[in-house]
Amino acid sequence: MRTFLFWVCLCLSGAAWTEPGKILILGDSLSAAYNLRPEEGWVALLNDKLQASQPQRWQVVNASISGETTSGGLTRLPAALQLHRPQLVIIALGANDGLRGLQLGAMRSNLTQMVQLAKASGAAAALIGIEIPPNYGEAYRSRFRAVFKDVAEAEKVPLLPFLLVDIADELSNFQGDLIHPTAKAQPRILDTVWPWLEPQLQVLETAADQ
Repeated sequence: MRTFLFWVCLCLSGAAWTEPGKILILGDSLSAAYNLRPEEGWVALLNDKLQASQPQRWQVVNASISGETTSGGLTRLPAALQLHRPQLVIIALGANDGLRGLQLGAMRSNLTQMVQLAKASGAAAALIGIEIPPNYGEAYRSRFRAVFKDVAEAEKVPLLPFLLVDIADELSNFQGDLIHPTAKAQPRILDTVWPWLEPQLQVLETAADQ
C-alpha cells in the first residue's frame, strides 16, 4: 500500500478534481452482468453504493463486454482512457484467456500493457484476478493464477486474487452454465470487492485533496 500511495501521489499531485472521480472497470461477462439486468450486476451495485455515500465524489464507468479477452481489452483501453479520463482503472480480464487455453505469456503481456497505459494516462491501476475450473489441470491453473500475481508485483498495483472467492463453492450462486453468477450472488461479489477497493479510493481522495 505504501508503494501504491507513492505512485498515486506522484500521478495526482496538484490534480484535485471538481467533478466526480471516475472508476473505469474493464472486464468481461463477470463484470458485464451477463444474462442479468445491467442494474443487477456488481459493478452497478458498486456505483449505487458510492452514489449513496459520496454522490459528488465517485462515478463508476463499466467498460466490460461479455466474451472479452485481455487482447480485446488492450485494444479498447486507449479509447476508453481518452473518453472517460478516469482516476482509477480496474482491469478484470483474463477469464476468457484461461477458458480458451490462450497463451499465458500473451495474457501477461496484455495485462502489463494495460496497467502501463492506465498509469501513463495519469490514472491509478488495479487488477482483479479469477480462477479457472479444475478440469484444466492444476499445472495450467497454477501458471494462470501466477500471471495476475506476477503482473501486480512487477507493476506495483493492488490485486484482488479471485473475484468470485466468496461464492465459488456454492452452485446455487451460478446460472445454468455454472460460470456466470446469479443476480442474488452479485451483492456478495461486491462484498468481496469493497474492502479491497475502499482503501484505494481513500488514498486517491487524500492525494487529490492535497
